Amino acid sequence: MTANQKALVLVTTSFPIVGDGSEAAGGFVADLAETLSEHVPIRVVAPGAHNAREAWRKGIEVFRFAAPDRPLSTLKPWRLSDLSVIRRVLAAGESATHAAVQAGPTAHLLALWALPSGHWARRVSRRYGVPYSVWTLGSDIWSLGRIPFIRGYIARVLKNAALCYSDGLKLADDTRRIGGREVLFLPSTRRVSGLRSAPFRQSGPFRLLFLGRWHANKGVDLLMSALALLSERAWAEIESVDICGGGPLESQVREAVSGLLSQRRPVRLRGYLDKAEAVEAFLAADYLLLPSRIESIPVVFSDSIKMGCPIICTPVGDLPALIGGAAVGTIAEAVTAEGIAAAIELAVSAEGRGRIVVDDLRTMALRFDLDGVCQRLSRELVPTTSVHVT
Repeated sequence: MTANQKALVLVTTSFPIVGDGSEAAGGFVADLAETLSEHVPIRVVAPGAHNAREAWRKGIEVFRFAAPDRPLSTLKPWRLSDLSVIRRVLAAGESATHAAVQAGPTAHLLALWALPSGHWARRVSRRYGVPYSVWTLGSDIWSLGRIPFIRGYIARVLKNAALCYSDGLKLADDTRRIGGREVLFLPSTRRVSGLRSAPFRQSGPFRLLFLGRWHANKGVDLLMSALALLSERAWAEIESVDICGGGPLESQVREAVSGLLSQRRPVRLRGYLDKAEAVEAFLAADYLLLPSRIESIPVVFSDSIKMGCPIICTPVGDLPALIGGAAVGTIAEAVTAEGIAAAIELAVSAEGRGRIVVDDLRTMALRFDLDGVCQRLSRELVPTTSVHVT
């Protein structure tokens, strides 16, 4: 990286503010920014408690725009109480994107994700002539993309982009249908590492882990119902079930955990985990639980695989293709509480544990190498010459 190298501006609604693990995809974006900064100067447009410009790490500046405490994805434009908040956030995010591009020589804008980040990148790109690209998530395409007017706007954001990426295989196909253009698969993955202090357990009791948003899309309610359906034989093979995270289904999760505890089931409610705590949890677990109703390739999947922790998941998104082709986990037959319960019962049985192959976990982990992702982005998005905004 040279002293005069032009910057890559990351425009995102996902970036750590307090660092307690509540930022969901923000942990990945922070790792992405830090790894990219080894190749090119980085400026990040991200939410914060108020509008501000701050030094994040060497080679990284963050341009904060004021955002509400609650996740932006929970704001609904048809609610009058949310509409004024959305308008303020849209204006603040666009202003911060302008400021980031005006801060110095700029090679490219990368929007994470299509909305609202792609909206800001598109508008700023048109003003200054700096190219932009878009990286889509399932929430862009499978949730917002179902709304006709918004779907049309997403299509325009995608079509005007220099490059378009998606963090899932099926998601890339669906994004291609909306945008009518080439979409490249690029996995979202964090920088995590650690060594297990003990070898894989070949017999129970096993330690199970759920780490994610307590939201219907993530299926935490299905998981709680599935745990209530497990047989005594299955519980005899389970040492612990840790439920980590937080979100809109908190009251439902807490009530379900209380019911399981009253039956003396070894379930523990832990709340959000920061990165170090999450790594520790993966290393201690024998299985990660992914009971999602809708999914692409969640970051916790690659985290878990890198930590050598197998998966128990529902048959959604790319998970069947990934797990079906490698001995790294167990797939439920249906996205139901009964299907998840049956998958857990199988996984903790002698037959299920015998299906896990350590070498397959290591091979799968290589598909989610953050250094490789960042080398590719810096090569594709940062040419030798770019626009200098004055």
